[in-house]
Amino acid sequence: MIGLRTPNPFKNAAALAAAAALGLAACSTPGGDEDVPGVTDDTVTIGTHQPLTGPAAAGYSAISAATTAYFEYVNANGGIHGRDIEYLVKDDAYDPAATQTAVRELVTEEDVFAVVNGLGTPTHSSVLDYLDQQGVPDLFVSSGSLTWNQPNVYDNTFAFNADYVTEGAALAQYAVEQDPEAVICVLGQDDDYGEGIIEGVETVVGSNEIAEVQNYSVSAEDLTAQIGAMMAAGCQVNVLGTINGFTAMAVGTAAQMEWFPKWYVSSSGADYPTLAGYLGEDLAPVLLQGMVSVNYLPSSAGGEWDALFRQINDEYNDGAPYTGNTIFGMSVGYLFAEALAAAGEDPTRESLVAAVESGDLVGNGIVPLSFSGDDHAAYRAVGVTTVNEGVQDYIGTTYEVSAGQVTSVEPSPVPLENEGIPGS
Repeated sequence: MIGLRTPNPFKNAAALAAAAALGLAACSTPGGDEDVPGVTDDTVTIGTHQPLTGPAAAGYSAISAATTAYFEYVNANGGIHGRDIEYLVKDDAYDPAATQTAVRELVTEEDVFAVVNGLGTPTHSSVLDYLDQQGVPDLFVSSGSLTWNQPNVYDNTFAFNADYVTEGAALAQYAVEQDPEAVICVLGQDDDYGEGIIEGVETVVGSNEIAEVQNYSVSAEDLTAQIGAMMAAGCQVNVLGTINGFTAMAVGTAAQMEWFPKWYVSSSGADYPTLAGYLGEDLAPVLLQGMVSVNYLPSSAGGEWDALFRQINDEYNDGAPYTGNTIFGMSVGYLFAEALAAAGEDPTRESLVAAVESGDLVGNGIVPLSFSGDDHAAYRAVGVTTVNEGVQDYIGTTYEVSAGQVTSVEPSPVPLENEGIPGS
């Protein structure tokens, strides 16, 4: 577990009695009459579940470390309304059963204020109802499933990623604009992730125009059958709803078969430095040349946010490898800090949720946030990126997806302010 705080000395009965005699309220907000879980005069404690080990650890394990580093940067510069943010990270190994245990510990033992950026569609789905029943703000889920955008059912749950339908539709739209006659196929994870990508592609080309659809389980150790079927179908553009390890496996397996189609990959499985770690620094620039993906966060190829995050990574993350997952982790940290600042000097769970639903948060993406009381999705537009000679960057093409329509829009990057510390 990362960032575990010192045990609360007021948890035993003697300490509670002493605290009462002194008129202290260790877990209440200043000036408040009600105890607020996870909030003291000096700290706000939140938690998350992340795959620090297991099939999704490569790449994804860097996300929470980057978020922790961003919070340490904020804390070193005065915190939010004078409070430090403590981020408790529990490893679930991308296993739903382990996720349930981890999240229950965060809620019942650690008494967290909120769960922030829980990662994974199958994993977070397993705790969605529990967090709702406990009234815990469930912020910025690290998954593009549409499940997180059901405000009438889960009023405390909010997405972070652009949803997979949006990503699939944007990838397909760019593919047909590049070559209207291309034979398009899909390889997806066998859950909401893959299903969302397929639905997005179908939005653009129609279900009958996808030449081949294959899926995989995260427990799989080989994609030879899937890639062989796609090769036999004459696929020219392969749209992938895959996590990083399986993206690399797909590309590497195809190369072993001496097959080199075009790869169009969801943002969740297209981080170039992570893929290069799998494929090798020599092969990656060749095998991934021209790889198309989509994103909505600051580029790793330059800019003010990139410069700040690289500085934070060096100073507070031990100079760990700097990847798109680093930017992802710090960006979600920034958005939580922005929400906490907007929740007021005496934050409650209710004021935190209201801050997100207000529509006033701007985040740090290249497209606007869409949060409101009726919409718990974060990003409804994405920018297209490509890999050229080992550099992954935006090409200027941006799509908004709404009501089954894909529309070209202009990107609108959020400028860096206050040295990346909300409310300062």
